Amino acid sequence: MAERYGHAALAVALLGRAQASDRECGSGATGATQAATIEISSMRSPSIWISLLLLTGCGHDGTPAKRTIVLGIDAMDPGFLERHWMELPNLRRLRDTGGFQRLATTVPPQSPVAWSTFATGLNPGGHGVFDFIHRNPATLTLFSSMAETEPSRWTFPIGPYRIPLSSGHVRRFRRGVTFWELLDAQGIPATLLRMPNNFPPVESESHSLSGMGTPDMLGTFGTFTFFTSESGQSKRAVPGGRIVPVTLDGDRAELVLEGPENTLRKDRRRTQIAVTVWRDTEQPAAVFEAQGRRFLLCEGEWSEWIRVSVPLLPPFQNAHTMFRLYAKQLRPALKIYVSPLNIDPFSPDLPISTPPSYSAGLAAAVGPYYTQGIAEDTSALREGVLTLDEYGQQAGLVAREQFALLHHVLRRAARGVVFFHFLGIDQDSHILWGRHEAALLETYKKTDLEIGRVARAYPDDTLIVMSDHGFSEFRRAVHLNRWLMLEGFLTLDLPFNTGDEEGLVHVDWAATQAYSIGLNGIYVNLAGRERNGIVKPSERDALVDRIVQRLKALRDPETGGTVVAEAYRARDVYRGEASATAPDIVVGWNTGYRSSWQTALGAVPSVVFEDNKDEWRGDHCIAAHLVPGVFLSNRKTRRRELRLEDITVTLLNEYGVKPGAGMTGRPVF
Repeated sequence: MAERYGHAALAVALLGRAQASDRECGSGATGATQAATIEISSMRSPSIWISLLLLTGCGHDGTPAKRTIVLGIDAMDPGFLERHWMELPNLRRLRDTGGFQRLATTVPPQSPVAWSTFATGLNPGGHGVFDFIHRNPATLTLFSSMAETEPSRWTFPIGPYRIPLSSGHVRRFRRGVTFWELLDAQGIPATLLRMPNNFPPVESESHSLSGMGTPDMLGTFGTFTFFTSESGQSKRAVPGGRIVPVTLDGDRAELVLEGPENTLRKDRRRTQIAVTVWRDTEQPAAVFEAQGRRFLLCEGEWSEWIRVSVPLLPPFQNAHTMFRLYAKQLRPALKIYVSPLNIDPFSPDLPISTPPSYSAGLAAAVGPYYTQGIAEDTSALREGVLTLDEYGQQAGLVAREQFALLHHVLRRAARGVVFFHFLGIDQDSHILWGRHEAALLETYKKTDLEIGRVARAYPDDTLIVMSDHGFSEFRRAVHLNRWLMLEGFLTLDLPFNTGDEEGLVHVDWAATQAYSIGLNGIYVNLAGRERNGIVKPSERDALVDRIVQRLKALRDPETGGTVVAEAYRARDVYRGEASATAPDIVVGWNTGYRSSWQTALGAVPSVVFEDNKDEWRGDHCIAAHLVPGVFLSNRKTRRRELRLEDITVTLLNEYGVKPGAGMTGRPVF
């Protein structure tokens, strides 16, 4: 038989007789596969075993070909689950058949920090992500902790254009080797849908689509546009968006969207996208046209994705983007919401997937989808552009697209690790927590339904449902820089220069010992590290101890309650080469409190406490022990206390892959 087929072809012939549905080998093999293995084992050539391993999908050490599905449900809260088990039958079934445990999160419990720990298995001191916002100590400029774009260093001027002679670069700040890179090295495939803080995606053999941290085409986390013909409106920027007045010419209007900067021009002039509107004279409907494509919307209706090209260097180079329209009101005033300009997955101008063609393949299979990392438009709700119901519709569009991607991938990824991140519960919790329990439960129910679909369709796979942190209420904002000022740790150039001006612009650095940036961090104004540092390294620990002591003594003058549940010294909680860039103190706020938005961006308002009247009523940037995540699985665990790092090591252990350097987690199965 070997002479007839050749060794490799023989392996194919023998295994073809086995049941195609049998994805396991070794002790779990069917009789047909076992027979094929016995017959092949009598042959002398080792190439037979190589062929067999490749064909059966066995691991490098003979471990079975299997699949592990990880559903990362951002901010799923253990307390919320416990209040609603009866309404969440699929999650309850996982609890009863496998297990349910609280999952210890990171310090601080912010999504980019926690998911970076999950991706690398490292303490934040190892991967170097400590907040949504970091600062450059040499310049005191603020930047996103996730990524930045570096333009081409070499250009050639031609008229109004500056032609790049080399490609630009998008740099990711997270350090460390990810679990899927370690799996890659051993031939174990991974598919990663919307992995947070993975923009641009790690170059690997895995199939991946970037998630949280992926910008829109303006380079922001999401900038909507709201066109209105209401009188008295002025063109202005608002947090997360733009308000643009529009003039009606009878029943016709021209909407001009601001596109990305044309970086090929010397003046970096913004591109523009024109959308023409014709209102029906009798019905609440309108025809829209964008670059020759016409579509009809009734009042209260959302469009499909509108894909357009923006000329950069005609006729040689265009940018590609897409957006959705919402016809909020057509009469008497015209009110049109336009989503942020998303990267077009069919023609991405920024790297969003590996391989680069993967985003287009997904779009071809399920249709265009939000590529923006944080797709639910909470900003439009907070600015009154969308009502709560309209926000719910938009978030529902996001969820349907993302779950369609998940089910498409699960039908095709035969083995290895499949990871899917869903941000909807997190974003809805920020808006609904503590005020609209029933509405938030609907989001949990929809997620529970999809989890049930996965569990029933793939009962032989290991299924893990996890979250990076839980949730809490946000009643009172604390202007931490103002508190530092009153305590004598921060000084302004003039005492009355308080306000919402960002960037620590009025700080007298020659008399300032500490300042706050981000949602949890306090930095010492350290000599030799900060641009104008005055605190000697030998004095840092004593200063940190003094600030920690006073933080723990802070009381809310309105209630007398404790404001800070824990104040973490960086030297106590962080390990790794990146620890030197961490905040010196991480403030673990008590339930109900959080750093103000102004503090995060370096402002020094005139008061310490302020009631939170924003639509953003829930949060999790508090003490880590107050907002643990969740862990559920269809398999029993062997340990009582779990940490995020344990899940990372578990995924490696399932395929016989050793943890990477610096990983401290332990397998849970």
